Amino acid sequence: MSNSDILQPLFALAFWTSLVLLLIPITRFRAAFRREVVADDFKHGESGSVPPHVSLPNRNYMNLLELPVLFYVAGVLIYVTGGATPAMLMTAWAYVGFRVLHSLIHLTYNHVIQRLLVFAASNFVLVALWVLAGFKIFGQ
Repeated sequence: MSNSDILQPLFALAFWTSLVLLLIPITRFRAAFRREVVADDFKHGESGSVPPHVSLPNRNYMNLLELPVLFYVAGVLIYVTGGATPAMLMTAWAYVGFRVLHSLIHLTYNHVIQRLLVFAASNFVLVALWVLAGFKIFGQ
């Protein structure tokens, strides 16, 4: 395993985040053509008159920019210190998998309990990645 392999899951999650970003204008334009929204509904973000199915991609995109920042920091820290291990790589890919699954649930049938369980699992995996990185960096 190469140390740079740890960057692959970071790029994968960044790519996924970009795909979700593309859903925002698609959903908004579709809603505008259906006359569900008007331009002023987005003048200061999203007004209360924006239907939930239109605001959902934006909310999911914000989710992908919040806690995953810690994932990106951990991945870069692992890479810069040259400490990537197979366990870290597997943990990083698990995090990406949980985040993608969370998005898919959120953007499709949006079952709150299932989404919460996947979100919690992703957080557990993220903490595990930081613990593995900490042991590797400070355990030397």
